[in-house]
Amino acid sequence: MKKIVLLLSLLNIFSVFGSSIDTVVVTSKSMNKDISNIIIKPAGYSSKSNNYPVLYLLHGAGGDYTSWTSSEPSLQKYADDYNILIVCPDGGSTSWYFDSPIDDQMKYETYISKELVDFIDNKFKTIPKKTARAITGLSMGGHGAFYLAFKHPDIWGAAGSMSGGLDIRPFPNGWDLPKRLGSYSDHKAFWEENTVINLVYKIKGNDLKLIFDCGIDDFFYDANRRLHEKLIERNIPHDYIERPGNHTWEYWANSIKYQLLFFSDYFDSQN
Repeated sequence: MKKIVLLLSLLNIFSVFGSSIDTVVVTSKSMNKDISNIIIKPAGYSSKSNNYPVLYLLHGAGGDYTSWTSSEPSLQKYADDYNILIVCPDGGSTSWYFDSPIDDQMKYETYISKELVDFIDNKFKTIPKKTARAITGLSMGGHGAFYLAFKHPDIWGAAGSMSGGLDIRPFPNGWDLPKRLGSYSDHKAFWEENTVINLVYKIKGNDLKLIFDCGIDDFFYDANRRLHEKLIERNIPHDYIERPGNHTWEYWANSIKYQLLFFSDYFDSQN
């Protein structure tokens, strides 16, 4: 009898947070391979005729498309709370989310900003315009989110970063970066062109809504603080948060709550 009551309780919880998780496989023509991605759909998705805003949520180095959902199960509740679609792409273990200038098999900028966005808009009930798309991520994914949004402001209207590697130059031997860009000593231009902090010039006024944060004990803290100061110098509006914390899932579980509220407010103001 206790088992039945427990089962009914679990079913009731699921009905309250009735979001669903699916894995979708997208063929990347640019890399000639199939790539898995997770999509979280809010409660009532199948029965309603509504179209939904989309948040693209990027994983960090060493992770994959399952990292966010396996480490932060509250994402399903958040999809319900904010009535949005959440897409967790696979960005490769250490792609850094750009098109590598030295490896034509690593074209994750093209994949996410073009191939994946087109697939999601064609297959799911989205609002297919920039004001209904946001992108964020942690660590390598924080770099990727800002990198993609800064370079493609026609695709995303809002972007975030959590503990992002926003200046890769201080880490010339880290996280397979030499495999993506060549050595810093031999290919300095590639590093300068593909580090987020050098792409601020691409932002035009208030065209892109920005939020980013970093723990003060994080090894990427200095880069985040420097980007914040650079944005202030250029009068680019943004939300920046620094608080106690390190490069951990405990920190990111807290961070994503703030960022989802920020993106929800943005979607509500635009759509």
